[in-house]
Parts: sequence; structure tokens; C-alpha cells
Amino acid sequence: MLYSILSRLIVLLHFAFILFVLFGALLVLKWPKIAWLHVPLALWGIIVEYFNFICPLTPWENHFRKLAGSTVYESGFIAHYIIPLMYPEALSRNLQFILGSVVLLINCLIYGIRIRRLIIKRKAKTEPSI
Repeated sequence: MLYSILSRLIVLLHFAFILFVLFGALLVLKWPKIAWLHVPLALWGIIVEYFNFICPLTPWENHFRKLAGSTVYESGFIAHYIIPLMYPEALSRNLQFILGSVVLLINCLIYGIRIRRLIIKRKAKTEPSI
């Protein structure tokens, strides 16, 4: 039972990681210091998708699933849990590239907004008031 709980906790952690990679930049708009955590994790998420790496959480989850007597899966977390929810067919390299690009685009857009706000704020401080 403990191993089953641990495998499920890792699934939740993995899902939270994916949400943070996708949308963590929105938190940066409110709390800029989060960028120090978000940027490297977002880059890791993009690299995992572009280069077809397996996230280290997947083997841990499989390890605990095996100890709990459950079946393990060969593919990554996204291919096993997320893609079946969104698409009926298996994850392809093209789809992985698209997912990585979506993560990159979302984050570039949001960080672009943040940078623009910083530039406007600095410009307002340096311009003389009338």
C-alpha cells in the first residue's frame, strides 16, 4: 500500500511539474523571484520534449508501481497519462516537438510581457516629471 501511495504521489508531483513548466511564468508576473526556479525547470521541460529524454520522475514512479505489484509503463509520463487524455493515438516525435514548442512559446510570450513591464517601469523612473 505504501508503494502504491508513493507512486501516486510521484504522479501528482509530475503533473504539478508539468503545470509549473507550462504556466509558471504567469506566477513570475506577480512574483518575479520565481523566475530563478521557473526558467531552469522550463528549459528542462523543453529539452525533455525536444530530445525525447525520460524525466527522472518516471523511473521512480515505475519503481514504486512495481514494488506495489502494479504494471509499469515503458513510455514517459506525458505519453502514458497526458496524451491519452488529449489524443487517441500514441505520442510521436512530431507531437513531442510541438509540445516542446508550445512550452517555449507560452514562456517566451509571458516573459516578454514581464520584460516589457520592466522596461516601461525603468523608463518612467528615468524620465523627468513635468
